[in-house]
Amino acid sequence: MRTVLNVLNFVLGGFFTTLSWLFATLISIVLIFTLPLTRSCWEITKLSLLPFGNEAVHVDVLRPENKSHIMNTGGTFLNIFWLIFFGWWLCLSHISVGIVQCISIIGIPVGLANFKIAAIALWPVGRRVVSVEEAQAAREANARRY
Repeated sequence: MRTVLNVLNFVLGGFFTTLSWLFATLISIVLIFTLPLTRSCWEITKLSLLPFGNEAVHVDVLRPENKSHIMNTGGTFLNIFWLIFFGWWLCLSHISVGIVQCISIIGIPVGLANFKIAAIALWPVGRRVVSVEEAQAAREANARRY
């Protein structure tokens, strides 16, 4: 089922959003001062291409033992920079593609996935794309820890 939904996403506009993320990734590589954003761009590019079966999870959830307040502060500054220069237009692209996908009955699940990615597009630094199973296992391990 995930494969069918991923193919449907690609056909109904996921190709456009994936290209948008690839373009943002290339811009972040070319502009030297935006290199710290490249990893986040690439992670969300993978999510945009294959949204079903994958999930964006914050690094602190995946590896809570490496949690650092200094890194979180740096990530917040990068996210603010991201929002101003890249995030808003990537978010708008996911919202517009999601609306078009929701117009057709068959595209509603795919459109909802694009709305989730639109929220992530505004604040992506510090997120990693992992399988749904790995994200669930990390959440359960954190719940047992606390």
